[in-house]
Amino acid sequence: METVKTEKYLNDLLEKTYDAQRGYANAAEVTEHVQLKRWLAHQGARRTEFAASLAGEMKNMNKTPENDGSMAGDLHRSWMNIKAALSLNTDEAILEECITGEKSAIKEYNEVLEHKNELPPTVVSILEAQKDEISSTLNQVKSLEDVADVKDL
Repeated sequence: METVKTEKYLNDLLEKTYDAQRGYANAAEVTEHVQLKRWLAHQGARRTEFAASLAGEMKNMNKTPENDGSMAGDLHRSWMNIKAALSLNTDEAILEECITGEKSAIKEYNEVLEHKNELPPTVVSILEAQKDEISSTLNQVKSLEDVADVKDL
């Protein structure tokens, strides 16, 4: 197992996880819908837990985990703010951005898991569980978006 590659894979995921955490926290601030605000805040908290888990595994491997998000994530959050501010339906715009973010996260996890033979089994297990939860969250967001669409009719 090549630990340099492992460190890069995990740090890339860690950056994206921080991005997702901030994106959900940001979305929770923007929406005025109380239940959606709670749900978004919960998703942000889950991503904080994901990051802590990944960082802990890296520390166990004597690797230095990233402690911040990516420039691309900062740009995505900025776009999300602008889009939400200009949109007639802020909640629907937020949910669309959440769908985009979750699809991107699943793609990132799949790319890392393509190299699972290079990763410790405990890390693979964590990544698979996190990816499964993100997939479930994506399905929830799609359902919420359907409800938002219905409200507009």
